[in-house]
Amino acid sequence: MVLGMSLTAYTTLHVLISLIGIGSGFIVLFGLMSGRLLSPWNGVFLVTTILTSLTGFAFPNDKVTPGIILGVLSIIVLAIALVALYIFHLKAGWRRTYAITAMIALYFNVFVLIAQTFEHVPAFHALAPTGTETPFKVAQLFLLVLFAVLITAAARKFRTPLVPA
Repeated sequence: MVLGMSLTAYTTLHVLISLIGIGSGFIVLFGLMSGRLLSPWNGVFLVTTILTSLTGFAFPNDKVTPGIILGVLSIIVLAIALVALYIFHLKAGWRRTYAITAMIALYFNVFVLIAQTFEHVPAFHALAPTGTETPFKVAQLFLLVLFAVLITAAARKFRTPLVPA
């Protein structure tokens, strides 16, 4: 039991929240790459990504796992993103800071999605049963390079407010 739910129900809830965070995060990413903050989607992304990390901490563990470490890192970058957005209102360099930190949090969620896919989907698990094999490493390296490019583009496009025509 986790928070009054069976482990299966809690896992399903956690995965659903994570998938909503990832989906809305990509919408936010494409908005940032267009120089725009898509407010309704942005709120969904931030809330669900924070909830993803928080619900991840409630799983029963006897030791610190890579997921817990990524959860802590995600909470840190999300805290910076929240400060940039709600304290500094995306003024000056805080626009770029927001784009970078929010999208790093998205990267962490997608990283975990890939790790969980290799762990729980039989076809992927057969390719990398311990998570140390080449297919897993290649997938995560590709993801890292892809997000480096996407985050850089978002930070460049979102650094200055669009001037209305």
